[in-house]
Amino acid sequence: MDVSLDLLINAIVSGLLLGGFYAAVSIGVAISFGMLDIVNIAHPAFILLGSYVAYIGNTYFGIDPILAAVILLPAFYALGMAVYQVYHVAFERRDDQSLRGLSFFFGLLFISEVSLVLAFGVDYRSVQAPYIGPSLDLLVIQLPWRLLVPFLVAMAMVVGLQIFLSRSFIGRAIQAVAQDQLALRLMAASPVRIKRIAFGLSFATAALAGAVLIIIQPVEPSIGREYIGRIFAICVLGGLGSFGGMVIAAMTLGIVENLTSTFFGPSWAPAVSFGVLLITLAVRPSGILGR
Repeated sequence: MDVSLDLLINAIVSGLLLGGFYAAVSIGVAISFGMLDIVNIAHPAFILLGSYVAYIGNTYFGIDPILAAVILLPAFYALGMAVYQVYHVAFERRDDQSLRGLSFFFGLLFISEVSLVLAFGVDYRSVQAPYIGPSLDLLVIQLPWRLLVPFLVAMAMVVGLQIFLSRSFIGRAIQAVAQDQLALRLMAASPVRIKRIAFGLSFATAALAGAVLIIIQPVEPSIGREYIGRIFAICVLGGLGSFGGMVIAAMTLGIVENLTSTFFGPSWAPAVSFGVLLITLAVRPSGILGR
């Protein structure tokens, strides 16, 4: 087979796997921003917190990074509920969700980043696992396990949350809470309680997203800033509140970025991917699967 065709196929496949990682880091914002109308700009910082949790579990206790994140899921869920409660009391209950509400999450972002710097310094940290390094070879296609494992984890997380949201009463209430709170109250469900649960779920996804991030690349406390733009772009491109659209958008950006990096250089990748975002929204403002 032609070398350039080999390169093209592998770039597309790697882009799909990278898109799975983008879906993992975006799913929490798809819940908070897409379903609750809360712009949690600090979400990448809590993804980094998940990365460092995985690092501690792996380095000091020899636990697989993904397993370490799974063990800490209840703690992240409780943290998310606590953060929402503070936000609700300080801003939402006063019907003040403007710039001051957004500044609350900016404050969380910087406090989290500074705390990680004080605790771990500015050096890059990485983890060890049997699947970091080797590749699965299928004819001409090379599937790096360090991308394939995060892809599988991301897809399991998306499917699990989609099933929960579509088939359980609480899940359907989460989808409805930003649309019609009065109807939700008539169903004997507290909008504040439902939002608290949803925010807890959003933070729980950050734990797993952090684990897959540190599997893919070493991390340092400020690296989360690189993903803020991508995360919100993916959610908007997919259509707010649509998990399916979010996955398609993540895959699209992953493929576009990987093809651009492979054939034109990595410096062009962000510009081209955000160009795709602008063109798509110009044609379809509601996003790929937006209502």
